[in-house]
Amino acid sequence: MNEPMEFLLWVRGPAFDIAALIFIVGIILRLFEIFSLGRKPNFSEPRGTEFGPGMKTIMNRSFPESGTFKRQPLTVIVGYVFHIGLLISLVLFVPHIELFRETFGFGWPGLPNPIVDAAAVISIVALLAALWHRITNPVMRVLTNHEDWLVWALTFLPMLTGYLAYHRMIEPYPLVLGLHILSVEALMVFFPFTKLMHAFTLFIARWYNGAMNGRRGVES
Repeated sequence: MNEPMEFLLWVRGPAFDIAALIFIVGIILRLFEIFSLGRKPNFSEPRGTEFGPGMKTIMNRSFPESGTFKRQPLTVIVGYVFHIGLLISLVLFVPHIELFRETFGFGWPGLPNPIVDAAAVISIVALLAALWHRITNPVMRVLTNHEDWLVWALTFLPMLTGYLAYHRMIEPYPLVLGLHILSVEALMVFFPFTKLMHAFTLFIARWYNGAMNGRRGVES
């Protein structure tokens, strides 16, 4: 068996199992850490409900404030474009769906490959634009730390290697496919321990803030 194929079998087998274990255990531990903090008892009389304002805050903060858009239009646009493109590439690409079906026993309809390919390209461009903005904007450059650079690389590499693998731009094909899978596994390993965890905590935090404001009778 040649080395690229051995590499591909390794990343699809033992490496994936290790990455998946770290990802799942890490997510569980981080969520347990967050929820175990609890909150202090609030003995004041509530002036409103919690659930409705919490859900409202989730919806409202899913869209940028006008002031934020005026100050940082590039950041807002790039953020939305990247996340939408990533979502399409991740969950609506037929080979990804088939992998999920093979693993968990069910799947869903996907989009035509050209549409997913275009979404991937747009996401890659958006990530490069975000990198350029961080490098050239003095304020962003000061605010960016080592973890931000790591998160950017962990997000960018799966998109880039996936595009290269889909278009077979590197030979032999098992090598580039293995690199794509390995980059995804690196993302899985670091996910629970970096800012990438916001994908799980984002809506929890928004709901909590809205719920507390709702209890106090304050508009969130």
